[in-house]
Amino acid sequence: PALTGEVLQTFQPGATVRSDQQVYRAMVGALPEGIAAGDYTTAAEDKPALAVTQATAEAWGSTDLSVLPRHCDGLVVGSVAGARTPAAVSRCRLPEARVFPNDVGMFAALRAGQITVAWTTTANPDVPPDVVVLADGKPALVQAKNVVPLYRRNELSARQLLAINEVAGVLDTAALVEMRRQVAHGAAVEAVADSWLAEHPLGR
Repeated sequence: PALTGEVLQTFQPGATVRSDQQVYRAMVGALPEGIAAGDYTTAAEDKPALAVTQATAEAWGSTDLSVLPRHCDGLVVGSVAGARTPAAVSRCRLPEARVFPNDVGMFAALRAGQITVAWTTTANPDVPPDVVVLADGKPALVQAKNVVPLYRRNELSARQLLAINEVAGVLDTAALVEMRRQVAHGAAVEAVADSWLAEHPLGR
């Protein structure tokens, strides 16, 4: 499986649509000839998200990303090396992020007040329980990245197509987080996927 926003940016760099439906439609239109997409999972995403401390969320009076522009001045942003993050959220142009080698260092800096907000993702298994990930409501402020299956046209049977489209109705972000956690702890990707499929038989 792929992520809708990542596929869209691969074939249509600079695309600015943000909602899950808009991104999926634009992605389908941008796919090369011979490649098709199954249904995307509305409940399973792994897109950039901003985390703050509980104290910051309380001071801002909200756990919604839409509150960020009101506190844009003086923000100190952190991100992990290699992360691709938005340059702006709504009308808030973000300063260049302080880059950390890993999540542990970044979240330690967040707790210590060295940064105000930390870029993570919605399915990151390493987000500590004592930080708050700001929710991106509607209209979306960050481009969607929902799980989507891609396949070559005319190579799958009707039953196979039904099975991969069933994933869209079953997989959610919590399951994605758990699978990523297992892989991070050394489990083989295939074994994790097989275990999930055993619990959620498809195409029957």
